Amino acid sequence: MYIACIHLIRIFAPELQSRVYNSSSMKDLIQHQGIIERIEKHKVFVRIEQKAACSACHARSACLASDKKEKVIEIDDTSGIYAPHEQVVVSAYSSTGLFAVVTAFAIPLILVVVALIAGLTQSGNEGVGGLAGLFILVPYYFILYIFRDKLKKKCVFSLSKVQDTYDLNQSL
Repeated sequence: MYIACIHLIRIFAPELQSRVYNSSSMKDLIQHQGIIERIEKHKVFVRIEQKAACSACHARSACLASDKKEKVIEIDDTSGIYAPHEQVVVSAYSSTGLFAVVTAFAIPLILVVVALIAGLTQSGNEGVGGLAGLFILVPYYFILYIFRDKLKKKCVFSLSKVQDTYDLNQSL
């Protein structure tokens, strides 16, 4: 089951998975290299480049599916050992990525489909069903906004210097 979830992340959210490593404790890590943009109090803002699964392909320039985006991730850090413009590695457990995918995509999709079917069966009008499907997202995302601090605690990222990281692929 756990391996199946990792494969779902690889298929449906390739931007969450740049490199997945198997450690001896069987916990998979998602790691991205990035550059520290700025540091404010105990928060480090790291700019990472998100790549779609096919971005490493030699034919990506001819393909419309290739995608590359830059994201800024906010990471809590009280160590004070990092400096702006330093190259670092951002890590998170794959369960964090899975939780993010389920929260951002799977649950809203299920809610929209259920509301669409309920609106259609209750009214018999496709327009009402479509509006019900769209309007169900408003309270869902409002609830996510209210609980954003609890969600931040669940989605934890760690930071390490590039020279401190160890490529586990070499040891496998």
